[in-house]
Amino acid sequence: MVNKAVVIGGSNGVGLSVVSNLLNKGYFVYILDISEPDKSFSDKYDNYAYISFNLLDFDYKVLEELKHQDINILFISAGIGRVALFSNLDRREINKIMQLNATSIINVIHYFYDRISQNEKFYTGVMVSIAGLISSPFFSVYSASKAALSRFIESVNIELECNGISNRILNISPGSIKGTKFNGGQNSLGELDVLSKGILLNLFNKKTLYIPQYSEIYANVLERYKADPHKFGVESYQYKLESNRVSTESQIKIGYLSGTFDLFHIGHLNLLRKAKEYCDYLIVGIHPSAAHKGKETFISFEERKEIVASCKYVDQVVQSCPEDNDAWKLYGYHYLFVGGDYKGSERFNRYEKYFENKNVNIVYFPYTQGTSSSQLREAINKS
Repeated sequence: MVNKAVVIGGSNGVGLSVVSNLLNKGYFVYILDISEPDKSFSDKYDNYAYISFNLLDFDYKVLEELKHQDINILFISAGIGRVALFSNLDRREINKIMQLNATSIINVIHYFYDRISQNEKFYTGVMVSIAGLISSPFFSVYSASKAALSRFIESVNIELECNGISNRILNISPGSIKGTKFNGGQNSLGELDVLSKGILLNLFNKKTLYIPQYSEIYANVLERYKADPHKFGVESYQYKLESNRVSTESQIKIGYLSGTFDLFHIGHLNLLRKAKEYCDYLIVGIHPSAAHKGKETFISFEERKEIVASCKYVDQVVQSCPEDNDAWKLYGYHYLFVGGDYKGSERFNRYEKYFENKNVNIVYFPYTQGTSSSQLREAINKS
């Protein structure tokens, strides 16, 4: 029987390197990530399956199906953060960091916990960070999310031990890593191979904490922190300040689309779902009426706003502006979403010219067959 593993965040960096090593060991690996591995990887390996998966909004049905595939390894390497002062973090970015780095990972582990909490061998590893073990100015929320994950893993491992369960969750807490895209670099499996081999060695030995380069670097780091946390924190602040890695630009990507959204139907829902896949924060502008199309609305403006606002893909509902570029002046969005039938129109040709130097992408969604507002209007009028 072929051993099987699930690697969440397995298309890049450490996750991809771990996948590569598991494939070389004869495992079949399910890679769960928001994007597929590079073509150079897919050309080399074929004993894996890619499944689109977003830790910020995932479908538990995916995990349910995988639980019945004789999985015996769960490895989670996804994570986000940036070197920035707390004052430079947007509240939406704070929520995103905490959810992706901690809350969602804890929920995934909870979903597989019936497998972890049995004595049948099941190996679980999570990429945490040395920042979760020490004070880390310029990394405040990232550090908080990783500290939460560290304490969670430590506490659950004690519960497993006290209940006579031999399985453990491995906390992998490295410092700076080369060969990943985390700090704007590129994937380099060669640079990550020693690290991923060390991870798997500790995973299969059911260790609870693995700090790469511990004796060479991090034993001293942890000792200095323990001896004087305040002094360590001040020195860390100065070091990061002098590293030229401090960022003042938010990582939150804002999307915007406008529409009437009368007689809300599955086509509207699909549009909002697809838009949210591109951005972290989706703003929807609702037209007060359909007069610009020479049509009437059957549902009032306030009710249409409330209906759209209740959709889980929508973060904010506003009254639409006469022009979508006017909305950009108010909300500073990065993506403008619209149906593909508008491409080439005078209005959107004008928008494309307006946005070409403003770091805004116009995304044209193809028209999909199915229920439409026009069909519903026609049916209502006939009745």
